[in-house]
Amino acid sequence: MAVGLRALDERQDCRVLAVSRLFRTPPWGKTDQSHFFNACARVETTLAAEALLDVCLDIERGMKRERVERWGPRTLDIDILTYADLVQEAPKLDLPHPRMTGRGFVLLPLADFAADLLVEGWTIREWLSRADIQGIEVADQNVDWWRTA
Repeated sequence: MAVGLRALDERQDCRVLAVSRLFRTPPWGKTDQSHFFNACARVETTLAAEALLDVCLDIERGMKRERVERWGPRTLDIDILTYADLVQEAPKLDLPHPRMTGRGFVLLPLADFAADLLVEGWTIREWLSRADIQGIEVADQNVDWWRTA
């Protein structure tokens, strides 16, 4: 995950502005696997949303990500949760991410730096107050974990 964030930050067209703490989360969807590590980042970019997605998918492939099994083990998973105020349903990319508001493992790290962000009429803080965060724990309190990992 740290390698993915650094890869984005090293690009001329992207800059990582904020990163959450690192969280260790129980598997979701397919529960017979190891825990995951989750974090969120705010990225400034000159790329269009779909072009940013292409960059993220290239980074995943560079880290040997293979999409074999839905919700299965993976080396890295980069999702675009929001892109400015863009709302779209498109074959390649739905924004905001259609399942983000129901996932504590997304909302908890996102709240570290964007608690007041409005998504579908509610703030991340409000969505988080309704989310299941059972079993999610902080793995690293230092928000610079990605720079040194």
